[in-house]
Amino acid sequence: MKLLAIFIILACGSNLGSAAERDAAITENELIRRTQELYDAVVPGDQAPWKKYFADDSIFADEKGRTMDKPKLIADITPLPAGYSGAIKLERVQSRIYDNVAILSYDANETETIFGQNLSARYHITDTWLRRDGNWQIVASQAHRYYEDPAVGKADPKKFPDFIGSYELASGQTRTVVADGDSLFVERNGKKEQLFPETSELFFRKGIEGRILFRYDKDGKVDALIDRRNNEDVIWRKVANK
Repeated sequence: MKLLAIFIILACGSNLGSAAERDAAITENELIRRTQELYDAVVPGDQAPWKKYFADDSIFADEKGRTMDKPKLIADITPLPAGYSGAIKLERVQSRIYDNVAILSYDANETETIFGQNLSARYHITDTWLRRDGNWQIVASQAHRYYEDPAVGKADPKKFPDFIGSYELASGQTRTVVADGDSLFVERNGKKEQLFPETSELFFRKGIEGRILFRYDKDGKVDALIDRRNNEDVIWRKVANK
């Protein structure tokens, strides 16, 4: 009888241990629920979920290039100003869940209304969750913003003759600007790309970060094409017509 009692106790203890382990596990749906809870707290500036789900030693890198520890992250969670509203929703979620580590990677689609004007932005975020003493918290989070082309403005074809011509970066490295009706193009090494106007003198190529602008000299003539990338300029000097 004693042996039977010991066996029953051991079996019950084993079942309790298994139940505790199951309770400590986490699912993709639970990660999504917690993450959505975080973003639902952004608009009202509710810091409680961020304090709860981010570990004290967490690292947070946002889409602006800032890297923050938990105190700085929490301090950054403040209510939107009066006249502002919005929401952030998760989409295209992927997860990898292991014994004590879970990774959640997803798109965060943001909509914002500023005094009746609607804005939107898309981010991709990857969170790393770690289980410590049965408690799952984020230890690292990194976000980047998807590039979006600016709105197409109105070109001024009367200015195209100023822009048309060849531009040289270095010996043997040239690109040519040509016009076709009301559209402007840049050609290099047989590749032709349309320059879409943001303003009459500021252009962009679809799907490519940066801007193309034309520099005027003191005499009012275009002397360079500027390829502006992340606020840094690559200057192509205009080649005089022969």
